[in-house]
Amino acid sequence: MQRLSAYRFELKLNGAQQRQCAQFAGVKRYIYNKALALQQTNYAQGNKYISYASIAKHLSPWRNDPLAPWLKEAPFHTQQQALKDLDRAYSNFFKGLSDFPKPKRKGLHESFRFPDPKQIQFDQTNSRIKLPKLGWMRYRNSREVSGELRNVTISQSGGKWFMSIQTQMEVDQPIPEGVDAVGIDVGIANFAALSNGIFIAPLASFKKHEQRLAKYQRRMSHKVKFSYNWKKEKAKVNQIHSDIANARKDFLHKTTTTICKNHALVCIEDLQISNMSTSSKGTIENPGKNVKAKSGLNKAILDQGWGEFRRQLEYKMAWNGGMVIAVPPQYTSQACPNLQCGHIAKENRKTQSRFKCVSCGYENHADTVGSINILERGLRLLACGDPMPLDRSVKQEPTETTFDALAA
Repeated sequence: MQRLSAYRFELKLNGAQQRQCAQFAGVKRYIYNKALALQQTNYAQGNKYISYASIAKHLSPWRNDPLAPWLKEAPFHTQQQALKDLDRAYSNFFKGLSDFPKPKRKGLHESFRFPDPKQIQFDQTNSRIKLPKLGWMRYRNSREVSGELRNVTISQSGGKWFMSIQTQMEVDQPIPEGVDAVGIDVGIANFAALSNGIFIAPLASFKKHEQRLAKYQRRMSHKVKFSYNWKKEKAKVNQIHSDIANARKDFLHKTTTTICKNHALVCIEDLQISNMSTSSKGTIENPGKNVKAKSGLNKAILDQGWGEFRRQLEYKMAWNGGMVIAVPPQYTSQACPNLQCGHIAKENRKTQSRFKCVSCGYENHADTVGSINILERGLRLLACGDPMPLDRSVKQEPTETTFDALAA
């Protein structure tokens, strides 16, 4: 099988290289926004979407524009990649996978990519890399890079510059080390509850640093914008954000690695996190209810990193030869896992942590019950393609669908 891997390292740049990286990121942002404006103008005129092949023809005239001579100072391939990124953003929008592309803002997710491996010289022995128009650059060599180099992305985060190296290599089809199947119910009180009774405590990295972050944000708001003191406070705010993100990423990697090494099948809920964390503020005409409480819940949901947790589980299970199955999340915490019952009712969940079936009296931790039901749905989906459970406590007509569900 073919495996794509990514390795991220911190760059050790001199002053000239830092200024060049900032300039190249600005050029990439300028090309992206210019192409986006062209697409929007074209659409407003009633024309069809401009494909990448067509919009790429505008790149040379833009670079030759005497009013923007600095475009020629940046590598040509990084600007082509900006147009490809925009084309991919539109493609994801047309497929319903993302929102409509927005203009890129200065200072937010600054990056640019070198897509041609022939232009890249990677010297891991001496901890350095050579990129077009940047020359040789040192980096903090923290791990071994395996595979054939495909591309390099330079990005800025927390006031530091990093490079991400993507490699490709052929590996044998792996055989999973674990043989068990497990269901995972994610939450806030417990980050994850496994169907085998194990609980994983939440990290809540943002909550731990929230007061300190607010303190420096207040300080920054009292400074003159873009002044020297404002930049010092902004650097402190950026560092706190980096600490929060790094702690969360480290926690998720350790957790997912442990799960993937010990199980061959992982069943999770197919959560729509963006919908779950939507603001309830409403409008002036129709104001929302419990806005403050919902805002706190949204903050807690986003602090867990459920989306990244699922992404890591999927690729790590594939690397280990296992499988991840996502099932519908409806009623997982309200359905009785007792095979002779299966009663679904809101009253089954007495409190946040206590589950007691009103039909058969089955008792367990509510999160454990949810994970057991998730595992059952995953096995049902794997066996017969029908993930939804059947309420066996309710008498139903013997239809074909009923027989299929009972047979599962």
